[in-house]
Amino acid sequence: MASTRRRHAGVAAAGEWAAVSGAGAWRVEAIGKQQLMRRTGLPARDLRALDPALSYPSSIMGRDRAVVVNLERVRAVITATEVLVPDPRDPAVAPLVRELRARLMATPAPAAPLPQVSLRPRSPRSLPPASLANGGASPPAPGVGGEGKDDQALGRDKALPFEFRALEVCLEFACNSLEQETCTLEEEAYPALDELSSNVSTLNLERVRQIKSRLVAISGRVQKVRDELEHLLDDDVDMAAMHLSEKLAYQAADANSSRSGVDNEPSEFEEERGDGEVEEEGGGSSEGGYGNGTSATVFTPKIDELEILLEAYFVQIDGTLNKLSALREYVDDTEDYINIMLDDKQNQLLQMGIMLSTGTLVVSCAIAATGVFGMNITIPLYTAATEGVFWQVTGGIVGAAAAVYLVALLCYRRSGILQ
Repeated sequence: MASTRRRHAGVAAAGEWAAVSGAGAWRVEAIGKQQLMRRTGLPARDLRALDPALSYPSSIMGRDRAVVVNLERVRAVITATEVLVPDPRDPAVAPLVRELRARLMATPAPAAPLPQVSLRPRSPRSLPPASLANGGASPPAPGVGGEGKDDQALGRDKALPFEFRALEVCLEFACNSLEQETCTLEEEAYPALDELSSNVSTLNLERVRQIKSRLVAISGRVQKVRDELEHLLDDDVDMAAMHLSEKLAYQAADANSSRSGVDNEPSEFEEERGDGEVEEEGGGSSEGGYGNGTSATVFTPKIDELEILLEAYFVQIDGTLNKLSALREYVDDTEDYINIMLDDKQNQLLQMGIMLSTGTLVVSCAIAATGVFGMNITIPLYTAATEGVFWQVTGGIVGAAAAVYLVALLCYRRSGILQ
């Protein structure tokens, strides 16, 4: 029992990750933080973006050996050969793992892409062999069409690299989740707003208040995803860093080119290292190039495919944001309509209050006149015959009060106080 508890504690500390390969095969592994850093080459600060307990903004970060995806519920680390998804047993994450397995299994794995490199001019004695000058590919056989035709045929039949296919699944899952939430909110919001317009009640007001709170929350999440996609589309360097398969092919071709250059022309290689130009441009694995300091090539991938992919989902998430904006405008219009209705009701209540106040004043005057007649003072009216006098005095008081009330209302209408 003690060993079982220790083993479970170790798994909990390491954390479960679903590893989905390019063939659609997957397995659940207990991967620790340090092991994950060695496996993907990511620093600790990038792994913190995948922690659901931390409220990191939506981001897609391209690194040397991996792409970190943090879009709403989608959290994954994409390498050139596999996708790592944390907490695969979570009900909110399990659909993403199933979608990755289905899509990556259905799409055939592409051949290793040829790296797009730019060659610096060298002296004739230090030129690499023809196979290396073509980026590590064999030269075209004689009798076959020109190089441009081969490139066109390759471009026609070429599938997306693994990291782009995995990224597409993550983007589609995130965008579809937000769009589904938006559609659900629309189905609830429009009838509730129409009901509130026809019947302003506490229950309807509470429903609309909850809908507006959800609308603000979803709009903020969609806006974050849209801003991240827009940032990627505006930054060619970030998009170039996400070409992991091409980067690996470039590194392999660059290593072969370096070894061949050392074996064939050692003296010229040393002479070229002496001038310092090659080492300054290609040395180290910095952002600009990924050579080892002995190559005169520069890694310049074509970002057209990734740009088209990102633009497609940018349009989708922008359409979702437009739906939310239209719903927000409808909510604002409904609020304006409700405020106009309430203002009208308030005006009616104020007018009724003026009429009641005026009536109360007139009745008070009549009561005052009645009180005067009820005083114990001897006047000739009391000594006269009382037959019919009571009704005459009462009728006179009521008539005078009614006349004063009507005159007051007429004055109010002429002055614009009442409508």
